[in-house]
Amino acid sequence: MSVQKMILDVDTGIDDAMAIAYAVADPEVELIGILSSFGNIEADRAAQNALKILHLVGANDVPVFIGHQNPLDHNYQRIDVNSQIHGENGIGEVELPTPTQPVATQDGVDFLLTAAQEYGDQLTVVATGPMTNLASAWEQDPATMKKIGNITIMGGALTVPGNVTPVAEANVEQDPVAANQLFTSDLNVTMVGLDVTLRTLLTKDETSQWRTTEAGSKMADIVDFYIDVYADLYPELGGCSLHDPLAVGVAIDPSFVTTIDMNMMVTTEHDAYYARTIGDKARLNDPNPNVKVAVAVDKDRYLQVFMDHFKQLFN
Repeated sequence: MSVQKMILDVDTGIDDAMAIAYAVADPEVELIGILSSFGNIEADRAAQNALKILHLVGANDVPVFIGHQNPLDHNYQRIDVNSQIHGENGIGEVELPTPTQPVATQDGVDFLLTAAQEYGDQLTVVATGPMTNLASAWEQDPATMKKIGNITIMGGALTVPGNVTPVAEANVEQDPVAANQLFTSDLNVTMVGLDVTLRTLLTKDETSQWRTTEAGSKMADIVDFYIDVYADLYPELGGCSLHDPLAVGVAIDPSFVTTIDMNMMVTTEHDAYYARTIGDKARLNDPNPNVKVAVAVDKDRYLQVFMDHFKQLFN
């Protein structure tokens, strides 16, 4: 079995927490580090949340780095809906033990570039927050970034509406300039957006199965908070979306989704179409599109693998 070296780039809210747990549990992954970003919560608190989740799942040896704390062209300000969806502390108001491991002192973007240089095409990077760290690394050293074997992002919406505006998905809307730089670079990117994550749902029937251990009960408490919010905000879905863990799953096993190859762009003008992910008309006839956009998902098979991983962690 070929084990992937993986870095997660997170803004640790509840679905990021599940993504971290999924990566730790997957036997095909060696999680070599996490870098934090702003988004669901401030970057420094996202790093602390990541450490707490790693401690919860018994992965205290994974280092956590802080990346960019603001978007490329403006200052970050947490919006009220993030507190509503993820709780004020980012992890469903659940109190977790203080981790013994401190946040690493190395800059997160520097860590990413060092790992890309060392591992090359053996490295997988999954970004489940804004794409600021990736865009910054690309600006600093495009040759090294091109060595990365797999870049998968959770973000965007091509065939469905956005979740913060009618056209904008949250991770892209947090820093459209960065997302546009990533999509219009010549890096190969897989986009796991709302097109597939809104179809991939979890309910309390599943989280109740984790409550056989103290750690599993804590994770269930965190995710049940998320499920309750979804019941209020999106009752038509019938569960909470597995946004970020699906992106990790697709990075490991691309057959979970059906993709189309496109050259993508993100609109950065401050108008009604701000932060829209859309095909790039200027590169319409480019024969080598650089983005694979997930448009369909084998949700039942993915959920089974997801649950197998979590039962392994929490039983």
